[in-house]
Amino acid sequence: MLDTIQTSDRGAVVPGWTGVVRHLHVTPRAFLPMREMHEIKLVEGKGIEGDRYMIGREAGFYSHKPEEGRQVTLFEFETLVALKRDASIELGPEEHRRNVTVEGVPLTHLVGRRFWLGETLLEATRLSIPCRHIEEITGKAIFDPLINRSGLNCKILKGGIVRIGDAVRNFQ
Repeated sequence: MLDTIQTSDRGAVVPGWTGVVRHLHVTPRAFLPMREMHEIKLVEGKGIEGDRYMIGREAGFYSHKPEEGRQVTLFEFETLVALKRDASIELGPEEHRRNVTVEGVPLTHLVGRRFWLGETLLEATRLSIPCRHIEEITGKAIFDPLINRSGLNCKILKGGIVRIGDAVRNFQ
């Protein structure tokens, strides 16, 4: 959510925002359903305990393409609302296959930036790309509607526990 107007160290005006963690999901292997969690443990430089893309234990669909910047993935709750409103597609937070569903967070604007997810510090590495794999699993035609809205890949700079209801905020 847009909260305040702040000034950067160069004097430029930048919008301030604070978001919230709405849902948390992990799965130990590709093709298995995502499991809703009340909290997850992010391990610095590795990934999420128990998740398929934890570095050193990869068992995800894209594990043959290892990527340090994909230790945790985020998705906007607002995209779920927009899919229903604009494309008549109901997609549950467990179906988009990302780990953390957030509300009030401008994910597309965070690439290359650091931010707090609860007590953990993340660096956004790139936007997620929609894939046909999610369409295969869900049976829903979501590839096109998710272009530029498929989530955010991040690297974990400071690990810790993330819980539903935790704040998501600018790194300062």
